[in-house]
Parts: sequence; structure tokens; C-alpha cells
Amino acid sequence: MSSQESFRPALSIVAVAKKRSTILDLARRAEEMNFAGIACPSLGATMGLCVSLAHVTSKIKFWTSIQPIYYSHAIEMANTAAHIHEISNGRFGLGLGVSHAPVVSRLGANSSTPIADIKSYVEAMRAQSRFSGELPPIYLAALRNKMLAVATEISEGAVWANASRKSITGQVALIPENRRNEMFLANMIPTVICDDVNSARDVHRKTLTGYATLPNYRNYWRSCGYGEQIDAFEKVLASAKPENRATELIASMDNEWLDDCTLSGDADTVREGLYSWSQSGVLPIAVMSSTSGGQAQAISQLFDAFA
Repeated sequence: MSSQESFRPALSIVAVAKKRSTILDLARRAEEMNFAGIACPSLGATMGLCVSLAHVTSKIKFWTSIQPIYYSHAIEMANTAAHIHEISNGRFGLGLGVSHAPVVSRLGANSSTPIADIKSYVEAMRAQSRFSGELPPIYLAALRNKMLAVATEISEGAVWANASRKSITGQVALIPENRRNEMFLANMIPTVICDDVNSARDVHRKTLTGYATLPNYRNYWRSCGYGEQIDAFEKVLASAKPENRATELIASMDNEWLDDCTLSGDADTVREGLYSWSQSGVLPIAVMSSTSGGQAQAISQLFDAFA
């Protein structure tokens, strides 16, 4: 069997209310199929999901991707993370991030600067480990180069989301080789399996609408060479009425930008796209959506593609 035939990506799952048992069944199936790991985004009770994964799986690795630091005090996070790390026999990774300004504002959190905050948080967690016990590997959300440098300095890995395929190799090259070979590197990739590529793209456009409103993402994509696309976003954000903003942002999204940070197409196309991402030195995390159903159906399509 070739390396491409044996390749399996990681999978993103969200503990949706009233469907949590179904999600755990999907996690067990991912383990049976030798998927590379399970990423747990901050939607829903992420840490609770990870506790459950520690008990219902036995081999597959799993991690938060990404848990905002403002959701929990560093001491409590250290205690919980150490617990999951121990119960899972070292299969858990703690992905942390500073989230985005609108989230921080909504939480009423006090913030100095993202870099100072994440450094202080990790330092406080590690100080607590003498009481909590051994901590899991810590990964940092690292969309842009400054935070990637911080991840390289103080953590065991970096996680992107909606990253540019054409630009990721250049970012990975910024990591010193001795660190690059030992760090966990992964990217959350919006993925839709559908023979109708345009229908899949329509789903992605809705997914990325919120991200287009975030300055950090716009600055990142501009640095990746998508200046005209970002100019179009910012024109909409400056002029559109709030009730029309989402529709106009969707209309402004071009396929070149969209296809660079998402995957769309039939099963063969998606498999090849995920494998291509893996060859950049970054583990692809398939964040599944569907043109005709919810999370469970989309993940089942991924399982069928790798069966």
C-alpha cells in the first residue's frame, strides 16, 4: 500500500447539544479507521468532550483546536488538562488561543496584548503543574508569523485554521529545523464532499463569512497575496447595511481565494487535497460540512471516502 493510500487526515468534531452520543460514536469509528486524530473546536463544551473521548477511545489522539484562554482561569485549565492527559494515557493535546477581539469583548475579559496574554497563561499553567500533575503537550493557534514564533518558543505545536495552501510552506520554513521536526503542526480545513463543486463552494462561503469580518484573518489573507479580495471585503464592511452584510460578503468571495483555504469536490478530489496538505508538513484536519445534511452526514461522507 502506498503512503497516499494509507494516509488518513485528522477529523474535527463538535459536541452538538442532544447529539453528543452520536458524536462519540463517530469518534470511535474514526479510531477504528485509523484516522490521524480528533480535533475539538471551542463550540460546545470542548473540555467536556475531551473528557468523554479519554474514556470512549483507547488509541486515537485528540486535542482542543482551539480553546480560548479567556474561557477558563489558567489554574483550572491546568487542573482539567492534566486530568485528561492522565486518564487518556497521554493521547490528549491542549490547543490554546487568544480568539478574536469580538469574542474577548463579549466575554468582558481584561486583555493586554495577545502575545503577552498567551505567554502569561501558559506560564501560569506550567507553574500549576506541580499541583495538577503533568500537563499535556500545549499547542497554540498561530495564524500569523508573530504568534507562530511564540508557539515555537513556548509550546509543543501550532494550529492554523482556514490557512492558505500556497503560503503554508513558507510559514513552516520559518520554524527552525530542529524545532520543526518535533513540533505538532496542523490546519483546520473547511471540507465539503460533493460532485457539484459550486454547491460545495456555496457552503464554504457561508462558513467563511464570519471570518471575513475579523481583522486578524483579513490581515493574514492579505499577507498571503489576496489583497484584492480583502479590499472587496473591507469595502462591504465599510458600506453595507448590517442586514445585508453577510449576503454582500458572500457575493464578493472569489474562487481562487476560496479554493486556496478550503477543499471542495468529489471523494477523490478531497482525498488528494488532504494528502497534498500533509505533504507540506502540516497535518490536515477535515472540518466537514455537507450540501445536504448536518455534521454526522458530512463526517460519514468522509468515512466513505477513506473506506
